[in-house]
Amino acid sequence: MVPCESTTGQQRRLGAITKTGSGHARRLLVEAAWHYRPRPRIGKALSDRQDGQPSEAIAVAWSAQRRLHRTWTCLEQRAKRRTIIAVAAARELAGFAWAITQIE
Repeated sequence: MVPCESTTGQQRRLGAITKTGSGHARRLLVEAAWHYRPRPRIGKALSDRQDGQPSEAIAVAWSAQRRLHRTWTCLEQRAKRRTIIAVAAARELAGFAWAITQIE
């Protein structure tokens, strides 16, 4: 289920989410990706959850919210199917989840 990437110089080619590995993790990522359709905002519940969290993790989370919503809107404007958009957003979400785990 690891997304692949091939980067040479200025060209960046992203691969698909593979179907190997845990089907549960893939399903959870795709399900979570559907929640990036609405415009990102910080409500009271989210603000309460973020209290006491590292500022770097909050910055990565906010960056993920904005980028994944932008992915949804751009792909919807290109008339892509919503199921395809959800998998594309899930692929990017996996990268953000990895980035948060790398914060010390």
